[in-house]
Amino acid sequence: MKNIILLGATGSIGTQTLDLIKNNSEYRLAAFSFGNNITRALEIIKEFSPEMVCGIKYSDVIEIKEQFPNIKITNGDGGLQEIVRYDVEEPIVINALVGAIGLLPTISAITNARDVYLANKETLVVGGSIVMELAKKNGVKIIPIDSEHSAIYQLLNGTRKEDISKLIITASGGSLRDKSQSELLEVTKEEVLNHPNWKMGEKITVDSATLMNKAFELIEASYLFDIDIDQIQPIIHRESIIHSMVQFKDGSIYAQMATADMHLPIQYALEAPKHINNANVEFLDLVKIGSLHFEEVSFERYPLIQVAIDCFKRKKMYCTILNAANEAAVKLFLEDKIKFFEIGKIVIDTVNDHKYDNFQQGTVEVSKIMTLHNMVYYDIYNQYNK
Repeated sequence: MKNIILLGATGSIGTQTLDLIKNNSEYRLAAFSFGNNITRALEIIKEFSPEMVCGIKYSDVIEIKEQFPNIKITNGDGGLQEIVRYDVEEPIVINALVGAIGLLPTISAITNARDVYLANKETLVVGGSIVMELAKKNGVKIIPIDSEHSAIYQLLNGTRKEDISKLIITASGGSLRDKSQSELLEVTKEEVLNHPNWKMGEKITVDSATLMNKAFELIEASYLFDIDIDQIQPIIHRESIIHSMVQFKDGSIYAQMATADMHLPIQYALEAPKHINNANVEFLDLVKIGSLHFEEVSFERYPLIQVAIDCFKRKKMYCTILNAANEAAVKLFLEDKIKFFEIGKIVIDTVNDHKYDNFQQGTVEVSKIMTLHNMVYYDIYNQYNK
């Protein structure tokens, strides 16, 4: 029995993980965390009977305790770090949180000698070097759940790293891929959130429109597969059928193809290297699809990709500033405080601001990352939240 500890159970990845738990008697929800959706959290408890729950708000966990007096409860950032250490046999820690809040529970799980099944992009963006070093030290694995990294994870199985020429990560282009630059100035939130292929949470859907999500995936892939970021190429693939490719030094290219459905990479992470039946996934009909298309990514149209690559190469705390600025800008956009085109401007201006230069001195530590992240985030959020 695989006892799953699920961080972010009410989000998109969390919901699809629960689908898999329902359909597989070998999976059990042992514990979970949730953000602000107390109604859904109560439904999950009734359906899955977990032993422990973590909420962000103390008032929410008190409400849970009143209705379910035998359940163990915890809350806040400390609660996230506590729940991943919950004592069960065969623990499976799935980090499906959104934002840099995912870093500390990831580290807590690793230091407790537990593998981490990672869907939280920001963990590696802001703390990749620390996380991968700790994982190696503690003999644990970081197993990717993102569809692009899951694809590479599958393709590299049994291959030699020295045979790799480059990794190719596909991007749909997001909801605004056919908009002109002038049209981007006035796009609505509804237009941005209307992704053509994927059903995802709001934050990552906005990131897919700016292609910041793809920028983050380049950084993640470099850490996960120990590949130079210059050997990782993003390309536009509108159909979202091929999720990633690996090109080898002999010129051959391996590609992983599947429908745009996160049930598949989540299950593969749980079962690798097995490809077991997945009742949640529709099989591809290649004849019906007919053709696939590929386009070069324009760094002029999507400048945040190059900004992210530059931050990654500069090391130190630049990716922390990058991520915090993006988190704040996306939240402001979703709250109708700024326009879509301002997201990129805020991120670029913040990365180039010398205000945070003192944080670039000395070694990179977790506490320093979180302090800087919170500072940058609230500096931006408070400036525009009027």
